[in-house]
Amino acid sequence: QVQLVESGGGSGQPGGSLRLSCAASGNSYTIYCMGWFRQAPGKEREGVAAICAGGGSTYYADSVKGRFTISQDNAGNTVYLQMNSLKPEDTAMYYCAAAGILSPDWALRKNFYRSWGQGTQVTVSS
Repeated sequence: QVQLVESGGGSGQPGGSLRLSCAASGNSYTIYCMGWFRQAPGKEREGVAAICAGGGSTYYADSVKGRFTISQDNAGNTVYLQMNSLKPEDTAMYYCAAAGILSPDWALRKNFYRSWGQGTQVTVSS
């Protein structure tokens, strides 16, 4: 089992910043990628950012490139999502996820992730 616990969600204003954290524990498989996904009401869960290969590779959805940054601590047990220049359309439930080895083409595709956190709400409004 791999357990993931997110924190850091909340409310922010347009143009503001929020930082999400995800702590991983357990060792039932080797984590190769960790990702952040989000789901707004009535919409599909979508990939936002992923970090793989010990932090050597990062991937971003076009909608967040240049605004969001994914990173991890040296031990690789905690992943962060720094969200800057927030927009109202960033409002969603954000989920952390973990995967074993996968192709870079799949890094933002939810079906290839094995473990999921419970989610943390992010609301952007003025």
